[in-house]
Amino acid sequence: MRAVVRADSAKAGVGEGVHSVTHPGATARQRLIAVATIVTALPLMACVPQYGSPQQVQSTNPSVTYRYATDQDLLQVNQTAVGFCDRYRAVPRASRFTTAGDGSKIVEFDCVQTTMAGAQSPQFSPDMAYSYRSDQELLEASRSAQIHCMNSGAPQVLSSTTTNPDGTRTATFRCSRG
Repeated sequence: MRAVVRADSAKAGVGEGVHSVTHPGATARQRLIAVATIVTALPLMACVPQYGSPQQVQSTNPSVTYRYATDQDLLQVNQTAVGFCDRYRAVPRASRFTTAGDGSKIVEFDCVQTTMAGAQSPQFSPDMAYSYRSDQELLEASRSAQIHCMNSGAPQVLSSTTTNPDGTRTATFRCSRG
């Protein structure tokens, strides 16, 4: 005997003809297979994790590492890092400075998302010299100069560094339109 499944729920009464296992004409074998299928599927459905929408668990910024020797080299690798991070629509931020066994210096830049147009550079005055004591201070002055120049419509920053007779170091920045 053949069981019929009706899709029209308005015509079917509660439990009437909806599942073949409830049909009076269903064989014992059909009922057994249907019950076994349900019993097997229930534990599997209970094991499926119930998550909402996807959530970010971890994120790592792209980064780039350079070896340099002088302050002018550091400014040059900073500009190179600008080009590297630009492909990620980000700007470089020095995250770590180390010294290699051979005495050369190493800087690691993380590419971080930021809006240059909204950034402020209140401590920067164009065409002025800035004293700095560390590589980090030099990069901060360079970053302020980059922000100032971009906000002024001059995308390029020209820079120079000098070591003064008393041992202090000075950086000079100037905006250029190309």
